[in-house]
Amino acid sequence: MCGIAGILSSSIDLRENKPLIENISSTLKMRGPDAKGEYITHDTALIHRRLSVIDVENGKQPMRFGKYIIVYNGELYNTEEVKNELISSGYKFDTHCDTEVVLKAFDKWQEESVKKLNGIFAYAVYDEKEKTLFLARDRIGVKPCYYSKVKNIFAFASRIKSLLCIDEIKPVVDEKGLNEIFMLGPAKTIGTGIFRDIDELPPAHYLIYKDGKISIEQYWKLTAQENNETVSEAAEHTHFLVKDSIERQLISDVPLATFLSGGLDSSIISKIAADKYKENGKKLSTYSVDYIDNDIYFKKSLFQPNKDSDYIGLMADFIDSEHHNVVLDNSDVAAALADAAIARGIPGFADVDSSLLLFCKEVKKDFTVCLSGECADEIFGGYPWYHRKEILFEDGFPWSRSVDVRKSILRSDFLKNGADYAKSAYKNTLSDVSCLDSDGKFEKRMREMFILNLNWFMQTLLMRKDVMSMESSLEVRVPFCDYRLVEYAYNMPWNIKALDGREKGILRKAFENDLPYEIAWRKKSPYPKTHNPVYFDCVCRLAKQALEDTSCPLGEMLNANVVYSLMENPESMTEPWYGQLMKTPQVLAYIYQIYVWIKNNNVEFDI
Repeated sequence: MCGIAGILSSSIDLRENKPLIENISSTLKMRGPDAKGEYITHDTALIHRRLSVIDVENGKQPMRFGKYIIVYNGELYNTEEVKNELISSGYKFDTHCDTEVVLKAFDKWQEESVKKLNGIFAYAVYDEKEKTLFLARDRIGVKPCYYSKVKNIFAFASRIKSLLCIDEIKPVVDEKGLNEIFMLGPAKTIGTGIFRDIDELPPAHYLIYKDGKISIEQYWKLTAQENNETVSEAAEHTHFLVKDSIERQLISDVPLATFLSGGLDSSIISKIAADKYKENGKKLSTYSVDYIDNDIYFKKSLFQPNKDSDYIGLMADFIDSEHHNVVLDNSDVAAALADAAIARGIPGFADVDSSLLLFCKEVKKDFTVCLSGECADEIFGGYPWYHRKEILFEDGFPWSRSVDVRKSILRSDFLKNGADYAKSAYKNTLSDVSCLDSDGKFEKRMREMFILNLNWFMQTLLMRKDVMSMESSLEVRVPFCDYRLVEYAYNMPWNIKALDGREKGILRKAFENDLPYEIAWRKKSPYPKTHNPVYFDCVCRLAKQALEDTSCPLGEMLNANVVYSLMENPESMTEPWYGQLMKTPQVLAYIYQIYVWIKNNNVEFDI
């Protein structure tokens, strides 16, 4: 993976702005520590930072072919298929990296070329003669891409921080951005960059910038289709697609490992990877994460029914992996909240972010590429809100059922329309859900739930995964995000998807002969969080720091009495703020991350 950025300007000579180019490049260094490259003319700059994974020697960027120059961040999983098609049309290749394939595919098929790609990517192709820019993002949104159009400047980058290096792009947040943070966060609406001057290129879209104008097109979307498979056919089909996706993503010219939580999804990935490694006489390395003394303080709940540690060893022994258990210090997890917020560029997912950041830094000591099991829950119905009938038809986001707790921590006259903003975001998501005429009320709702999870909850986790791993210079691939698998799962009947009334029932059935019974049919448990009171004490201190800093405008937005009350009575928050695990300690951490974000970016507010 890599970091990319670019500027097109009719008002400044970029050849005379080397400090700006260097500054932007430096913000991308952790995404690409192995090499850097630039293409600079008086009105155009393309910037690339490389994390070398495929064809380490020959994959340098920016890469040129004819009048086209590309900067590319991603991995292509059907490289050989696309390459062979191009070869049959007369193209020749000088490397075996996917960048050259993407570039020459664009030369042949122009914007239609993105439809041929199966992978995770964000890339830009500049036409030197026509002075136009083509910018594209993968179907699911695994790789980030932000852009800004201000005055006579168009800029794009892998990171928000990179865009804020440009003086014309101001760190201003208006009421819309504040509603995103307080009423929806850590989720955000697809397309927004929180800052007024910054937008996000949505997944499955491409952008063309020409003559000072932006046009954006969607090149892929989920559509409802009939699926009349039997249970056995669906299990076989699921097994094929999952296995094929995993095996495609094992290709790497640098060391590769897998994350192993002992849950269904990571165990499937690790089992297939281990088998493939054994075929080549190698042994797979696996990694898990935990917290000091978590066994002592763990509390069973509806959302977290058991500990990962009870299952990790069983699975590691079963596949005979070289297993490493990373145990995090709770004080370190709290201290890393600031680094996580700065890396994300916007307020984040509290300790779910900071712990992953520390975990990835440990893995990076020995590996450059990992595979992880994110996103199976969204597409195969793994979350409790898919199965709890009392909330299934509620008119709002199931992982954030009420904005009351969000409003309670705010000053009473602040963001008065916040509830309406959240409701509108929910309604807008449902306005373009593809259904069959034959779908009944329940079938339509399950399609809506799929899209809600894909566009919101999954995007939050994908951003977390990309930012925290790349901040550690670690590439993490997510095989369950293969768009073929997503398309298939969208049209799978619910009674098959939730076979035997179980979350991810068909996935369990598909791999029950590949895994120990205890793993295949284990009840879902989410990413582990710390239950240690040491962490709570730390975030209380950090939240107090945020409240008491009179130089920061955050204190003027919050109801300090309510926040202090949460510190004194953490159990008073009965429903999670967001998702399954974000309760009082995480809300205090989130407040602190907002504070860090404001201070680090010198955020100005226009409300």
